[in-house]
Amino acid sequence: MKLRVVGAKLLLLLVLGAVRAPRCTHPPRCTDPPRRYTADWPSLDSRPLPAWFDEAKFGVFVHWGVFSVPAWGSEWFWWHWKGEKLPQYESFMKENYPPNFTYGDFGPRFTARFFHPDSWANLFEAAGAKYVVLTTKHHEGFTNWPSPVSWNWNSEDLGPHRDLVGELGTAIRSRNIRYGLYHSLLEWFHPLYLRDKKNGFKTQHFVHAKTMPELYDLVIRYKPDLIWSDGEWECPDTYWNSTNFLAWLYNDSPVKDVVVVNDRWGQNCSCRHGGYYNCQDKFKPETLPDHKWEMCTSIDKLSWGYRRNMAMADITSESRIISELIQTVSLGGNYLLNIGPTKDGLIVPIFQERLLAVGKWLSINGEAIYASKPWRVQSEKNTTSVWYTSKGSAVYAIFLHWPEDGILSLKSPITTSTTEVTMLGIEKYLKWSPNPGKGLLVYLPQLPPSALPTEFAWAVKLTGVE
Repeated sequence: MKLRVVGAKLLLLLVLGAVRAPRCTHPPRCTDPPRRYTADWPSLDSRPLPAWFDEAKFGVFVHWGVFSVPAWGSEWFWWHWKGEKLPQYESFMKENYPPNFTYGDFGPRFTARFFHPDSWANLFEAAGAKYVVLTTKHHEGFTNWPSPVSWNWNSEDLGPHRDLVGELGTAIRSRNIRYGLYHSLLEWFHPLYLRDKKNGFKTQHFVHAKTMPELYDLVIRYKPDLIWSDGEWECPDTYWNSTNFLAWLYNDSPVKDVVVVNDRWGQNCSCRHGGYYNCQDKFKPETLPDHKWEMCTSIDKLSWGYRRNMAMADITSESRIISELIQTVSLGGNYLLNIGPTKDGLIVPIFQERLLAVGKWLSINGEAIYASKPWRVQSEKNTTSVWYTSKGSAVYAIFLHWPEDGILSLKSPITTSTTEVTMLGIEKYLKWSPNPGKGLLVYLPQLPPSALPTEFAWAVKLTGVE
């Protein structure tokens, strides 16, 4: 009986954490217990960002949902139509759909009939993407997976009758690409969200019944490498219970050691709290930030979702995309480039062409991009527009315009007796000489344009410079 009492007391003490762990008798084998993060921003913000994200540099964003059915205006179609009641959207519906047609009636038409996840994954791999972020749920509330709290408004019950999130994840990961999930915290017209809004967000009916159950489900079910949160702007993080979720994510979730998150966890968080910073859509700092960041942008300048009324003038050029990628990485950021598939699951040729152009450029110049670090000087604003990156002892000068005289002037690198210069994509060393002012002059190869490694933006590798 005494043994049972003692054993019970010992068990209770262990559960309460009152018994100290035995002292380690083999120090080389001993490890400190993993750090526990508390549900507050000072603690959560102190978590080191998993290294894979900074090394990845380039990702593909995919906006896909019921908004891909009307495919007109933008992915905010429902809000512009019923929330703001914009005349052009009301006219579009009158001219193209029968009376009393609701947004919910678009759901069955979101078929994903030609969605082949392996084809998408092959394209993203050829584009040089190291991570892919898919919309699991946009502000319309439709979920691209069988969410247990989105009855009859998910891709299993309605439309495709498929688990789109799961299928793409399998294909992406088989190619060693990281998988990220976009998730909107709010839903424009969900009755529980509207009730909380009416109550001044002093109640959390929507958070407890919808948002948080879905976030936990996504993490446990798909084990994402990245959570791209959005839809936070109407409420503080305390309404969303963001810090409690992130503490669980960092401490106890199945992805606690690898997961990365952004900064959209409440109206007070953007550019202040979270993992890396988005700050705002298409964020482009002028100088090197002191925190890891990401520029998200879209090939279609006017929309994130697919638009049937997209014009060629609305498409970002190859040179602009590659230039933005270079500048972003030089300033320590990641570049997340968006496409919007059709309701059928097709990626239109112009989007494919742009992605493949990035992949072709990275196949030659990826050494200057992937796993690189910002150099002590980020850019030189001259006629050639030079942007610098570094990796180990190597410095990369990426210039956007070919100098007319074939001589590249670099003022920032300090040469030494061991300085050597090459161009990525060309095997031979390049000749160089000291710049009369400072830096060096690089004599570029005299080749016809067709023989150059790329059509736009070339990378010179410098070793033995300071």
